[in-house]
Amino acid sequence: MLSDRQMMILRAVVRDFTNTGVPVGSKALAKQLPIHVSSATIRNEMAALEEQGLIKKTHSSSGRIPSVEGYRYYVDHLVKPDPLRPNDIDVIQSSLGGDFHKIDEIISQSATILSNLTSYTAFTLKPELKDSRLSGFRLVPLGKRQVMAILVTDSGDVENQTFDVSEAVSGDQLEAVVRLINDQLVGLTLPEVLQKLRTDIPMKITNYMQSPAGFLDIFGDVLTRAAQERFYVGGRLNLLNFSQDSDVDSLKSLYSLIDKTDDIANVLGQPSDNISVQIGNEMTNDALRNFSLITATYDVDQHGKGMIAILGPTRMPYSRMLGIVGAFREELAKKLLDYYRYYDE
Repeated sequence: MLSDRQMMILRAVVRDFTNTGVPVGSKALAKQLPIHVSSATIRNEMAALEEQGLIKKTHSSSGRIPSVEGYRYYVDHLVKPDPLRPNDIDVIQSSLGGDFHKIDEIISQSATILSNLTSYTAFTLKPELKDSRLSGFRLVPLGKRQVMAILVTDSGDVENQTFDVSEAVSGDQLEAVVRLINDQLVGLTLPEVLQKLRTDIPMKITNYMQSPAGFLDIFGDVLTRAAQERFYVGGRLNLLNFSQDSDVDSLKSLYSLIDKTDDIANVLGQPSDNISVQIGNEMTNDALRNFSLITATYDVDQHGKGMIAILGPTRMPYSRMLGIVGAFREELAKKLLDYYRYYDE
């Protein structure tokens, strides 16, 4: 348990170091604290904080810097999100105020906006799709035996894929299969549709074409893409600005992690209602040992919950970043609710 003075000193150490990147000494702290405390007293209190593992000495300076445990204590007990600057609100609202035609466009743009606001790498995940339902499927002839398969969900997501049609399959056969799919599957959730594709639908399609496997593969691919979680990343190159590793292999590991959906999903974890902060070795992947990750969910009512996150150095200004993430998730939720209302009309 820290005393009030120790908490005040730890807060000052974290804020000074995150602002300057320079280890903090007792004389510098004496000038910053809101009450008069002698340098000798500060040194004693810093020694106590160091003994508890909350701050540590660097090799190159007599000053102290926060440890991972120190940042953790600061985030859990001392930090307060900063109010957003008026200019930040204007940037968010104007950037989200464009004319978007797909949910994915909004979520993708959100990653860019969040990255620009924070100068860190940002991740956005669109609302979970487990309850999305198939609202339509059609095939559009493109000529030269090419056809585009288009799938639409009730949440406004559209997926398409182009494929070649065998000369043995006629246009009438394809139209009959499309009617069958729309009659049998529209209104079902995407997982239910996938299950039907594995069970009774193949047998029914054989009434219209001898070898339905190729067509079912195409429809299954489009459906799987519509149902899968999709992360968007903004500011990939920002990682280079604060990575402590100059080793090429370490940087390759870091960028490989970001580009793999399953890996980054594991790092981000499961959505929760609160904003969460993971610091350094609290994350399971060793490539992130010098980073902090702030994640937050946004709620779009019956359309589900999505997630936003920023990845930056452990030496990040947590008050400002928490303020930005908290405000951004609210503005994104508003934009998506407006989109869904317009789409549902």
